[in-house]
Amino acid sequence: MLKLGLKSILLAAVAVTAFAGTASAGKLSIESWRNDDAAIWKDKIIPAFQKSHPDITVEFNPTAPKEYNAALNARLEGGTAGDIITCRPFDASLELFNKGNLASLNDLSNMKNFSDVAKSAWTTDDGKTTFCVPMGSVIHGFIYNKDIFTELGLTEPKTEEEFLALLEKVKANGKYTPLVLGTNDQWEAATMGFQNIGPNYWKGEEGRKALIDGSAKLTDAPYVDTFKALAKWSPYLGDGYKAQPYPDSQNLFGLGKGAVYAAGSWDISTFRGQKVNMGAFKAPPPAGQKDCYISDHTDIGIGLNAKSANSADAKVFLDWIGSEEFAGIFANALPGFFPLSNSKVTISDDVAQTFVSWRGECKSTIRNSYQILSRGTPNLENEMWNVSAQVLNGTMTPDAAAAQLEDGLKKWYAPHQK
Repeated sequence: MLKLGLKSILLAAVAVTAFAGTASAGKLSIESWRNDDAAIWKDKIIPAFQKSHPDITVEFNPTAPKEYNAALNARLEGGTAGDIITCRPFDASLELFNKGNLASLNDLSNMKNFSDVAKSAWTTDDGKTTFCVPMGSVIHGFIYNKDIFTELGLTEPKTEEEFLALLEKVKANGKYTPLVLGTNDQWEAATMGFQNIGPNYWKGEEGRKALIDGSAKLTDAPYVDTFKALAKWSPYLGDGYKAQPYPDSQNLFGLGKGAVYAAGSWDISTFRGQKVNMGAFKAPPPAGQKDCYISDHTDIGIGLNAKSANSADAKVFLDWIGSEEFAGIFANALPGFFPLSNSKVTISDDVAQTFVSWRGECKSTIRNSYQILSRGTPNLENEMWNVSAQVLNGTMTPDAAAAQLEDGLKKWYAPHQK
């Protein structure tokens, strides 16, 4: 009787375990910082996937961009994170992989659709393991209100001097905010400010790689001059810009109250929803500079929570993300995010096409703080947020901003300690 009882108990336990293992199967949760894209994921991307995979339910659960890293880390540590993790490029996601929070995705069949360059932002330093599926890059520049430009007789600037003259003309008119950008959240000051115009000063990849190998310092002229150029924006940012968070900037421009918006291409879909009649121009280089450079940043990937209870279904979804079907949906449902796969995609949005056309006119680079240089403490990316906002606020000089960045890097990064 005892043996029979034990056997029954074991069989019951197996049955319970099997049931528990399938109870949440077929339901996936996505972690993301793209909270302004939630409707597109829910209405277009996820339904397209579920047409061919009706047995897998997918939920998109975003967190505000500024809070995402900390909130995601807390959920991962607490075991409550979603099955699928939207990946920032380079060091932030590499750290998650090294901590065991992201799984290897080398076995996905559609990973073959991406070049080594496309995968580089989510691949280990030795090149052996890719841990996020590349989704898209974003390009920096400026979006402008065509109706305001027509009203005030403005044309797209070709040089930095023409850009400042344009802003001055809008300011003199007094009806519109010349340049829409807030500093409350800080990250915009660095991302749409410093990293937008800076490549023209440090010559894109040449300067970025020189920072990594230590042959250039952040106190060198190209970086100080970038901060000097950024400081010139302050008179044109409008009343209250120091307390203006990112959503308020989007609304200000979306409501037709601003002439020019310091942009990432990801803002296109937001302004399409607000029916803005818009155009775009790239960061204008200083007068006399022949070459132009753009920030064409490998921005977003998507990976698997290594502790997901639904890893098999998650891999089905992630492999679909690497498909040509997804690339076409992504490029046109989210205009301004440019697919990184080798799939041929036609971009229907004219402003998104304008952004991507700059690849043929200028040399591309990525944000210079993302690869390697933000692995220590203080974190260079976060430091850039802080000092860029202070420069725009007039509370820090360009020289002091550059010095703070270099001093922080010297504290932990050997090539800058020479």
